[in-house]
Amino acid sequence: MTAGRAHDPAARPALRTRIFSRANGGGLMRDLRLVSGVLAGAGHAVEPVAFGKEKGLRNLRLGGMWLAGAWRGRVDVQIALEHMYPRSFALAPRNLLVPNPEWFRADYHASLRHIDVMLCKTPHAMRIFSGLGCEARYVGFTSEDRRDPSVPRRREFLHLAGRSPVKGTGVVLEAWRRHPEWPRLVVVQSARNARPGGAGANVDYRVGRMDDAALLELQNACLFHICPSEAEGFGHCLVEGLSVGAINLTTDGAPMNEVVGPECGVLIPPVRTGPMGLATRYGVDVRGVEDAVEQVLAMDAAALAEMSRRARARFESMDGGFRARFPRIVAEAVLAS
Repeated sequence: MTAGRAHDPAARPALRTRIFSRANGGGLMRDLRLVSGVLAGAGHAVEPVAFGKEKGLRNLRLGGMWLAGAWRGRVDVQIALEHMYPRSFALAPRNLLVPNPEWFRADYHASLRHIDVMLCKTPHAMRIFSGLGCEARYVGFTSEDRRDPSVPRRREFLHLAGRSPVKGTGVVLEAWRRHPEWPRLVVVQSARNARPGGAGANVDYRVGRMDDAALLELQNACLFHICPSEAEGFGHCLVEGLSVGAINLTTDGAPMNEVVGPECGVLIPPVRTGPMGLATRYGVDVRGVEDAVEQVLAMDAAALAEMSRRARARFESMDGGFRARFPRIVAEAVLAS
């Protein structure tokens, strides 16, 4: 930390902050943009770094950071998103990690002693890392606000599987196969994981990456978003659903049930569990999906409107809380050094 700064968390000193992430083209890049924007908006100088998979190139970039550090001095703090990079630890006096427990690798345990504070997106992550003896702070998290009030709502369902293999897609498709009388289900899934063969006539299966404008229209048009996730680090698909006031049908397991409560969605009870990294992997069955779908289809317009209003209010509370909390806790972690 730069000498002479007052040790007053309320002063919110401008910090030189480096943020590491994996250039995966998906959720981690979204997290990198989001965290960088929130800290920059709070007045910090932010250096976002996205590493590819190639180890040699990663080491070259780290070498460049070592040279830059020798010339300009170390940054005040480094924040890693999900992945840890041990060769980077000495490049800053404070190292923080925003973990996703379900993807926490066994070889990361040895590096935990180099992490000064775990910045946890969910109470679920807080419990896990506090239990490992880490200093853990709850920061919450947020997603992009996708609301477009100009899009007319339809009593249809959206399932955003994307590139993830743990969104419960198979059980959702099987439930719709058994119920040709149900409203249309739109499934959006990457070509790598898509299995459109055998989908029912009331399933609109979109394979591949969608244009963002088309996806935005879908997210707003479909009143119901169904995502019985087996595991989530946070749950961007759920939170984007909250932002548009959609009624989420998701798994009654942490952290999904910490993001979506019964006041703004429907929770599907899991029928099996197993380990996934440091987290628990939950599985729902077709019966659970059927019950949840029938529950929302039986609701009247007034009840649906109220649940939609609460979903949007939940998003605004999460979003505002994170944007206020995250820069403050990062500054406190640095000032504590």
